[in-house]
Amino acid sequence: MTAAAYDVVVVGGGNAGFSAAHAAAQRGRRVVLLERGTAEMAGGNSFFTAGATRINHAGLPDLLDFIEPDERHDRTEVPPYSSQEYLADLVKVTEGRTDAELAGVLVTEAQDAVRWLHSLGLRYRLMYERQAYARPDGSYLFWGGLHVGNVGGGEGLIADHTRVAAELGTEVRYGCRATGLVVDNGRVVGVDVEQDAGQARLTADSVVLASGGFESNPQWREQFLGPGWGNAKVRGTPYNTGDMIAAALAIGAAEGGDWSTAHSVQWDAFTPDNESNRELTNRLTRQSYPLGVIVNRDGKRFVDEGADFRNYTYAKYGERILKQPGSIAYQVFDATLRPMLRSEEYDMPGISVVQADSLEELGRALDVDERQFVATITEYNASIDTSIPFDPTVKDGRAARVDPPKSNWATPLQTPPFYAYPVTCGITFTFGGLKGDVDGRVLDTSGDPIPGLLVCGEALGGLFSGNYPGGSGLAAGMVFGRRAGRLA
Repeated sequence: MTAAAYDVVVVGGGNAGFSAAHAAAQRGRRVVLLERGTAEMAGGNSFFTAGATRINHAGLPDLLDFIEPDERHDRTEVPPYSSQEYLADLVKVTEGRTDAELAGVLVTEAQDAVRWLHSLGLRYRLMYERQAYARPDGSYLFWGGLHVGNVGGGEGLIADHTRVAAELGTEVRYGCRATGLVVDNGRVVGVDVEQDAGQARLTADSVVLASGGFESNPQWREQFLGPGWGNAKVRGTPYNTGDMIAAALAIGAAEGGDWSTAHSVQWDAFTPDNESNRELTNRLTRQSYPLGVIVNRDGKRFVDEGADFRNYTYAKYGERILKQPGSIAYQVFDATLRPMLRSEEYDMPGISVVQADSLEELGRALDVDERQFVATITEYNASIDTSIPFDPTVKDGRAARVDPPKSNWATPLQTPPFYAYPVTCGITFTFGGLKGDVDGRVLDTSGDPIPGLLVCGEALGGLFSGNYPGGSGLAAGMVFGRRAGRLA
């Protein structure tokens, strides 16, 4: 076994791992970042994202000095999003189960972390195509507290991170799988790895675990999330199998956060190669569902599609679909709504879609109870008070008074052709991981830090439970990655 010595070893080459590496390298530390994937398969889950990053800010003027210029800015309204609002959203969507200390750091440091990464060379922009609707006067209104994203999405994010790492002198090793932690007198002093050249041991003053959750491990999903979760589609990297979480637990680390829930979304059910697809990445999501209705194979609705802005519901509805018959559901829209659907997702090449000129014909073409399907849509259409104006930029209160209700954005489905998009559960990441403090130090089962071991990103449990405010994962990765790298 060969050996090499570093100041800091970072395990995992996603947004959190690179953030930790940058922060450590800026302090003059000799850093090596270990990426399990090859250069062609690198980037962790971050590569598969749209790059959306939830930050605290005071409105558009507070963003202009670190986002890319856009001629639409003069016609754009970006409501302020305070740290207090951010925290309230975290508490709301997790039903109070977010770790208060971790949450407090995230909501106050998110913008500063983006500014720090921008100063290193990462590029950001307003996400018009995902987070704003054009108003009749040609202006734009952003909504849902999520406004900023990376230029080039997740692919651009990882490309920028990789370039910055090279500029800072960080060594990146691809195709390098960490298999265990090296401990000496109670202190973590390195990692054992497997690579093409064989096994190796890398020693270091500190090891930062940024190796993700366990969503790519179907056995762990069944064990911790519950029966049926082995059938979920893996949206992102195939490499987040929980290896280094297990390695940390084996040396006495404590579990952190909620191991029974995960971030899961509505995902194209039948397009071939609909797992870990590096070409289509996030385009396989189906996130315009608040505009239409979702029915299961029984032809019945089962969620309130308009309960809130998509940013606050999308990460929990994948699980709801997983529990439906066959783990399949259908998003249904008519010709009036179809132009409003996200082009990057609903105009995706090879998309799964069924189109028909009547509801009866659509029901026959789908794997649903046709009679119940038509009855569901008919009842839904009749229950809507259309005198209330439809406005997708606000929670408009235009409701469907049915069971379950649709609280906002209800529009009768009556203009042919009709469209149905089959969706299943796509798992993004697991919410449970290791217990850490606000500086990323891994805590043992007694609540004491394990010397030499830090954690960030999806391997750090505690921030999320049951649900998730969109864009807070990348924000958390950079905030706690930077903190871990500053301590390493």
